[in-house]
Amino acid sequence: MFDLSTFKKNKGIAMLKKMFAASVAVLIVSAGLIAAEKKEFKAKCPVSGRAASESTSVEYKGGKVYMCCPGCVEPFKTDTAKFAAKANHQLVGTKQAKQVKCPFTGGKLNPETAVEVGGVKVCFCCNGCKGKVTKASADEQLQLIFSDEAFAKAFEVEAK
Repeated sequence: MFDLSTFKKNKGIAMLKKMFAASVAVLIVSAGLIAAEKKEFKAKCPVSGRAASESTSVEYKGGKVYMCCPGCVEPFKTDTAKFAAKANHQLVGTKQAKQVKCPFTGGKLNPETAVEVGGVKVCFCCNGCKGKVTKASADEQLQLIFSDEAFAKAFEVEAK
């Protein structure tokens, strides 16, 4: 004998199973996309300016500075000071170092003064310090913010 209520109940359960399976599939795809976004590596070699590779790096200030090729390792080691601003910038850009103070004064950061320097968000203690950077050319900005002196005042390399 055919029971309409049992049929409706079973059809509802089947529908719920399909909805659950679809939800799980969406979560798996979303997790994969998020993981792919996090794994994308973007850094410039401080020596050549070309795209850096995760397979070629040098220990630097408690972090790693990535080079485009093994040929750039020796020039970097020989004259680290020449490439310091670009290397310090890379440490921040690869999230190995974080800003904790103003790069000019060493003062407390004011989030309202944030500007982007070479693709990295940087804050200052006041609009006066911010003004020094906004008036400078792109290359001068990198030197102002990421020179060894400014980096020592403003940034901390995260422990591995």
